[in-house]
Amino acid sequence: MTIISKELRVNEGIRCREVRVIDDKGEQVGVMNPRDGLKLAEERGLDLVEVSPGAKPPVCRIMDYGKYRYEQNKKERETRKNQKVISIKEVKLRPNIEDHDFYTKVRNASKFLEAGNKVKVTIMFRGREITRPDAGKELCQRVADELAEVAKIEKPAKVEGRNMTMMLVPLREKDKEK
Repeated sequence: MTIISKELRVNEGIRCREVRVIDDKGEQVGVMNPRDGLKLAEERGLDLVEVSPGAKPPVCRIMDYGKYRYEQNKKERETRKNQKVISIKEVKLRPNIEDHDFYTKVRNASKFLEAGNKVKVTIMFRGREITRPDAGKELCQRVADELAEVAKIEKPAKVEGRNMTMMLVPLREKDKEK
């Protein structure tokens, strides 16, 4: 596996016999010694930057390297800013939960879903409660029905040890219209 380096070789860091030089206007100057290319760049007050080291001969461009790095960092910041981080929030219930507690948990799950997070609904069984998984399935279905306007089921209810889990994801805008 090859690792692509973000750092480009600049000015004296270019160690080749000959390079293809492109000037600051994007026109080819030709194949020459890197020292000659560096002299050309210094005359214009710019840097000689190796943009394609894998080519034969390597391609170097005359540009303002500081400005180029600034623009690249600006683009990276923009892409990071536009990314949406989705985390999984968990709501834990018991099979014999009272109505008020149930609606409080559903309200919390609704807030999580509206914030764009996934919600993992976990029903915890204790003691002999595990002998009645149908009660847990009914409770999961009840939660899904209550949150039908804001969420859809990603993974249906499934028993894992002493817990039953179900995953809900927020509805997208086009799903809400339907």
